[in-house]
Amino acid sequence: MSESTWIARARQGDESAWEALAREHQTAAFRLAYLLLGDADDAADTAQEAFIRAFRALDRYDASRPFRPWLLRITANLAHNRRRSMARYLAAITRLARIEPDAAPRTDAGSAGVVGSDDARTLWQAVRRLGRNDQEVIYLRYFLDLPVAEAAEALAVAPGTVKSRLHRALEHLRAVVDREFPALKEGWNG
Repeated sequence: MSESTWIARARQGDESAWEALAREHQTAAFRLAYLLLGDADDAADTAQEAFIRAFRALDRYDASRPFRPWLLRITANLAHNRRRSMARYLAAITRLARIEPDAAPRTDAGSAGVVGSDDARTLWQAVRRLGRNDQEVIYLRYFLDLPVAEAAEALAVAPGTVKSRLHRALEHLRAVVDREFPALKEGWNG
């Protein structure tokens, strides 16, 4: 069955059609949330919330556009909101406990299997040093392997903007790698 048929049937209340649609895109939603949050449990919660929000907004979804970028935009927005909330929470705890900011708990990539090799983990840590917009465009194009058009949909920008953001993001990433992760340069042709 085609994605457009699943969407049409889900809009009519067919739970099995919605479940099929969710199964089709659950890995991409989880991976993006994980890449943005760095914690498997938070990513799972965020991806689940993204599907709930998408289901509730399904009647407003433009079926002439691809579903995955729309869902990933919802996922990214929720992940950013969660990260902001976590940062405020950690800042409040830091102030209350009167500890240095460097002593605050940090998220760890964990062993969720999303990032496989040591070099990939190190590269992911380098990407996490970038600004939000740079991270997003790199995650969508290279970690989730979206075509430029779908990345543009997910970011709600023109394809040319994706290309220019990606170019700048890769320049920023090269600078981070040069400065903080020089061992990556040996095996990286970026």
